[in-house]
Amino acid sequence: MTETHREPGASRRPLRVLAAMSGGVDSAVAAARAVEAGHDVTGVHLALSANPQSFRTGARGCCTLEDSRDARRAADVIGIPFYIWDLAERFRAEVVDDFLAEYRAGRTPNPCLRCNEKIKFAALLDKALALGFDAVCTGHYASVRVRPDGTRELHRSADQDKDQSYVLGVLDQRQLAHAMFPLGDTRATKAEIRAEAERRGLAVARKPDSHDICFIADGDTRGFLAERLGSAEGEIVDEEGRVVGTHQGAHAFTIGQRRGLRLGRPAPDGKPRYVLDISPVHNRVTVGPAESLDVVALTGIRPRWCGPAPTGPGSYTAQLRAHGEETPVTAELVGEELRVRFATPVRGVAPGQAIVLYDGTRVVGSATIAGTERRTAKVA
Repeated sequence: MTETHREPGASRRPLRVLAAMSGGVDSAVAAARAVEAGHDVTGVHLALSANPQSFRTGARGCCTLEDSRDARRAADVIGIPFYIWDLAERFRAEVVDDFLAEYRAGRTPNPCLRCNEKIKFAALLDKALALGFDAVCTGHYASVRVRPDGTRELHRSADQDKDQSYVLGVLDQRQLAHAMFPLGDTRATKAEIRAEAERRGLAVARKPDSHDICFIADGDTRGFLAERLGSAEGEIVDEEGRVVGTHQGAHAFTIGQRRGLRLGRPAPDGKPRYVLDISPVHNRVTVGPAESLDVVALTGIRPRWCGPAPTGPGSYTAQLRAHGEETPVTAELVGEELRVRFATPVRGVAPGQAIVLYDGTRVVGSATIAGTERRTAKVA
């Protein structure tokens, strides 16, 4: 039994639903579907920036004044009450400051997972429950299913091309019990979702989707980091420790990066080199051949389970990026750490990223990557 836009509980009574409306087409259609399902829906737009800009830059960014106005207009058309909640201070502390701290430490974070965990399904959900709401509704493409015993499972969207379960892999059982994803069971294409919005009279039907990191509206992550973390010249070295270039800040690099290295000395074999390691303590970046990126195992910390924690080793598939492919793994919880071994080596795995485990379409849980084991172990 799948409960995506009807309700997160076992009964069929109408619920008091708080619809998070970003100002985009997906959240607007999700709110409209929740109303259509018979729920008592209130729209809310989260003001996450202390100094929102008047307009977004093309399809980049969100949380602008334009977005709040679009969300209000959509709520008016749907016919639901609408409010703006200021969570800018909480967002800065939990998401932006965390993002900067992770890069400062040489790790590569995913702020979308952090936002879902700490803002949309923690700060927002807690406030919603305190005000008497039963559920929080969003425009994510994922599905919540209710088991016979009343517990919840998080599953991939019916349309895996739009699936967003990866960024929801941080949600625990309590949060899933109050989560509603009205778009999760739809196999409609994005064009069909826009056509539905058009039929409903929603002006956001043709609004471009936002991309990249919402609080970096121009998409220049390197510039954002340099402005806030500063610049300091350091060495780029090869696996043997030979200096092959310089940089203006180790925080500007990510594991697996190829472009923008500006190396002064070509590799002996003439092949491209990639970032293998980042040492913030020494402000040093290590580069090497693609095959040195092959990761055979990893350790994850701060695991979060969408249901009961697995016991003993198990076979799963894992996803390492929001739009990445699944790869077969074996995984086991050892104390507070998740130990994962890949059936075949994978590349571009960086500490700070999230690994999300799946059992078929079901999301088992997630963890933050703390360390990796490479097939070639020249780099620690």
